[in-house]
Amino acid sequence: MQKKFDWLGVLIAAALALVIVLPLLVVAIWAFTEVWRYPSLLPQQWGTRFWGQTLARADVWEAIWLSIRLSLTVTLLSAVICLPAAYAFARMNFPGKNIFFLSFLASHAFPKFGLLVAIAGIFLGLGLVSNFWGVVLIQLVGTLMMMIWIPVAAFQNIDRRMEEAARDAGAGPLRVFLQISLPQAAPTIFAALLLTFVGTFYETEGAWLIGAPQIRTMPVLMITFINNQIVVQYGAVLSVLLWIPSFVALLFARRLVGSSSFARGFGV
Repeated sequence: MQKKFDWLGVLIAAALALVIVLPLLVVAIWAFTEVWRYPSLLPQQWGTRFWGQTLARADVWEAIWLSIRLSLTVTLLSAVICLPAAYAFARMNFPGKNIFFLSFLASHAFPKFGLLVAIAGIFLGLGLVSNFWGVVLIQLVGTLMMMIWIPVAAFQNIDRRMEEAARDAGAGPLRVFLQISLPQAAPTIFAALLLTFVGTFYETEGAWLIGAPQIRTMPVLMITFINNQIVVQYGAVLSVLLWIPSFVALLFARRLVGSSSFARGFGV
């Protein structure tokens, strides 16, 4: 039987390419362009002169190291806070469990900028504005849902029969968790950690509202360049630099974690 051509799939793929790939391609072209005048469809002169000028700036390197340090700190704190909570939500029963679990949606159920403005008012009174730890706390709020919901799915999908067999063989609770439960949940938990790191690295609104002007992460610096520089290539170079963590994370996840762990985390 001849397979029917999937026109709908082709149209969806073309629409996604137009919306996602085309803007990325234009930014990438601008990053390696030295002269591009209207109405030419392609640059008249290619080159890496603006890469050299951008990477020679001290504030760019400060922003890169700050973003890495900030993302690692937020991811570590989020794991320490959220993973025990996720295990409790997945494996234990306690009063108000469903309400507490749904409450982690609260940070995503309302307009984000309004919530950030309200939090900024509180942080201002606590002396956490224009402060590294203030930015850590505001970005930590944004990671709670992801670091709770995805690991909960991982802990719920653990094979209980293997745990019971280990207990019957005389293994204690800690040994069962470390040798039976954790290895099964680890790929999906690692996927959640990876998504948290990448999401924190790209977070802009909270970092700008709480951290500016002293704390300037890579996305905040990119916005500053775009707003204040008449040379579009500076912003394009920083945009391309911002893609690197995502590509590295996706390659790392593809090789070590696998797409199935992401799917299980979202209940697919």
